[in-house]
Amino acid sequence: MSTSYLVADNDVIEEIIVNRSRFICYLTPCTSIDACKVFVKDIQQLHPQASHHCYAYLSERPDSSQYYGFSDDGEPSGTAGRPMLSVLQGHGVGEVCAVVVRYFGGTKLGTGGLQRAYGGSVREALTLLTSKIKIPMVSRTLACQYTQINDVLHVIEKSKGLVVEQDFSAEIKLLVNVPQDNLEQIEQQIQIISSGSITLRKVDKQPSENN
Repeated sequence: MSTSYLVADNDVIEEIIVNRSRFICYLTPCTSIDACKVFVKDIQQLHPQASHHCYAYLSERPDSSQYYGFSDDGEPSGTAGRPMLSVLQGHGVGEVCAVVVRYFGGTKLGTGGLQRAYGGSVREALTLLTSKIKIPMVSRTLACQYTQINDVLHVIEKSKGLVVEQDFSAEIKLLVNVPQDNLEQIEQQIQIISSGSITLRKVDKQPSENN
């Protein structure tokens, strides 16, 4: 199964009006929970007089069961954040944060009306969202001889990997990022071109990602 997935690629602002209440939805790409929280705070500061600042986010892949969150921000429980999250998850795009700012128009919408309004606000904004494919990468180190470097680089480049660091001494040491989906195939190709003398080794540092 491929680990690649779609992620948000642009900022969106979209407004709908329901029974005189304004619902302004802001969407932005977010790659971490902390980034989502910063975005929510920014929108709160942008609309200090708003009645509510409800939000939902997916900070990783859209089907992740861990990296998500939501808030009703004072609306009745289950009427804002959860419907917003359900719409985001159903759209199939990850790494996105949605904040819906509500200016109360004087008419109460009821539980069902609020759920439809908040979910509908996000749904309308998502029609303007663009996405791109994210390819998760893993970091590996290797050491090779000078006579092997061209073949090694060819395998890395062909697999859409990246050389992050290189150290030229008695032998050449590389830190590379390679697509997680193709890791096993890359390891096999490196073994073949080096007759088994080169091994990709795991590193402790966090992997970089190529979008």
